[in-house]
Amino acid sequence: MSLAEIRLWGKSIGAVRWDPHQKIGFFEYAPEFQKSNIQLSPLQMPLSDTIYRFPSLNPDSFHGLPGLLSDSLPDRFGNALIDAWLSREGINREDFNPVQRLCYVGKRAVGALEFLPVLQYARFKYEDDIHLDAIIDLANEVLLNRSSLNATLNDPHKTESIKQILQVGTSAGGARAKALIAWNPETNKIRSGQVHTEKGFEHWILKFDGITSTQDHDIQDSKGYGLIEYTYSLMAKQSGIHMNPCHLLQENGRSHFMTKRFDRTDDGKKIHMQSLCAMDHLDYNQAGAHSYEQAIGVMQALHLPMEDIEEFIKRAAFNILSRNQDDHTKNISFLMNKAGEWRLAPAYDVTYNYNPKGIWTKTHQMSINGKVDDFILEDLIALGKRASLSKSRTLNLLNEVKEGIHQWQHLAAKTDIPTPLIRQIHQTFRTL
Repeated sequence: MSLAEIRLWGKSIGAVRWDPHQKIGFFEYAPEFQKSNIQLSPLQMPLSDTIYRFPSLNPDSFHGLPGLLSDSLPDRFGNALIDAWLSREGINREDFNPVQRLCYVGKRAVGALEFLPVLQYARFKYEDDIHLDAIIDLANEVLLNRSSLNATLNDPHKTESIKQILQVGTSAGGARAKALIAWNPETNKIRSGQVHTEKGFEHWILKFDGITSTQDHDIQDSKGYGLIEYTYSLMAKQSGIHMNPCHLLQENGRSHFMTKRFDRTDDGKKIHMQSLCAMDHLDYNQAGAHSYEQAIGVMQALHLPMEDIEEFIKRAAFNILSRNQDDHTKNISFLMNKAGEWRLAPAYDVTYNYNPKGIWTKTHQMSINGKVDDFILEDLIALGKRASLSKSRTLNLLNEVKEGIHQWQHLAAKTDIPTPLIRQIHQTFRTL
């Protein structure tokens, strides 16, 4: 298969064809959609009859596809699951091109885009309750690519766990192992977030606690990491930063971090989204190559309101002060409504990410005022000026963030993070 149709909200918006020789995808908008005035990718692929192709984009980040489409591909964990499934089916992963991976994701992509035809072996639906302990064990096997993996995938006693993890884990992006789930807060039951669910279930993302082998961008999912991310979410909200509701799910001594999906409405309808990486082809794998100033420029080009830009300034300050140094271009996203209007998505992946000996997180991924470390107050003031904010307004936003971050030790203690770890993290916080 080298051709896929792309749909949005039930309508065809275009098609992508894979060229196996050039190893790139060619995308064209459908003639009817060209008249819609709905700009899905306004900066890199505005509506026209152009056949779009981007051979110069980093294949490790965009996989030969335009950002609009590559954003729907899974990241390391999801791809590892797909590769494991391909092995079970006797298919060489090198023969499974990115368009086929989009069709494997099919109607389960994050955001609102859907890819047809959905591959036959990706059409399974698992509607029973999900058991986390079994799929966490399987997730570790997949990521470690243990020699026993093929035997595990063909073990009839693990058929249910395999179905569960393939359905909830293959379409989620990001560095950490996660699942797209439907959760009932009243009963605490978990089901796949990819099927129609009964009343009382909501769409959430669950990040597995106890996964020890992701190690993407210096990030290792050691047990207890969910506690830190949950505490950071509380601290961010205290700083006036907009995040969707978050929750800690306790299970067998593990604490799984959960956050409500912002690409789904309360009744399960899909919302179109794009990361900053996809929106302007700003490669998230190029540490330090892109800047917060560039992000503000993109926001202004999308005609986002000043409310969103001020929110973004607060996020920049929060990341600097609290050492969230995995602040790359895939960790900023935008949402589009059916009228084609864009807004800044709620903050996500807000957590402690600092490894002074690491390749990635020893410094920030995006620069401010030309710096990825050793920031001073004037750097944030300069960022505010780029956003047309007065010095006094920028300082007010910064002070709001500082007040939230000052709550770290109190909030972390309430979350039962060990005291030595609370102190260790606190000692690395910056002051401006």
